[in-house]
Amino acid sequence: MAKCSVCGKGAHFGKKVSHSHRRSNKMWKSNIKSVRCKVNGASKKMYVCTSCLRGGKVERA
Repeated sequence: MAKCSVCGKGAHFGKKVSHSHRRSNKMWKSNIKSVRCKVNGASKKMYVCTSCLRGGKVERA
């Protein structure tokens, strides 16, 4: 599973609890996109979460 190269956000794990309180494993995936970004003047492809994209933490190429 990919992680955000800016903030390190990845998948989260926990339990899904039904109405009868039976538990099963669950995974929440982060919204991560493959984006071309400017790094030290050159364009580089990196994985970035959408909250970092909207927050302006990455300059797109």
